[in-house]
Amino acid sequence: MSVHEWRCEALPSMSAVALYRMLKLRSEVFVVEQQCIYLDPDGLDEGAWHLQALDANGALLAYARLLAPEAAASHAQGSVAPTPSRAAAGRPGQPAARIGRVITAPSARGTGLGRQLMQQALAACERLWPGMAIELGAQAHLQDFYASFGFTAISDVYDEDGIPHIDMRRSVSG
Repeated sequence: MSVHEWRCEALPSMSAVALYRMLKLRSEVFVVEQQCIYLDPDGLDEGAWHLQALDANGALLAYARLLAPEAAASHAQGSVAPTPSRAAAGRPGQPAARIGRVITAPSARGTGLGRQLMQQALAACERLWPGMAIELGAQAHLQDFYASFGFTAISDVYDEDGIPHIDMRRSVSG
């Protein structure tokens, strides 16, 4: 599957069509396919950067949400109930950007686009927040995938919406 264009933009500059496609893909996969009933628009999209891979017709093939360190810190403190297994996440005094809502459209899976998405996300984070560590909450079965990009586990496995997850961090040195 060929990517025609990569876009990384803040919400005010996104078109209504791009916003709709982003929310539709996130709902199709996270809510319907993975059967997780939760409110996807969580208040963080407005201050985030949105990385999108588009095909030649403008269809959204892959997406990731990038949060600045200050937004990521408030996310870690408020969006998920604290548990002992999540104690290492959002380590006080250790700011980090955050990559989240990582998704590849069902039609683009198995093409290597997920790897390209992560490479683009890491490059965008470095441009936006140079020298900053990066964190993410990975589905546990993808721990090795994220480890291949230099992420290491910083929590035990925990349940989020019925799916095992693990918090991971990529240090400044990568």
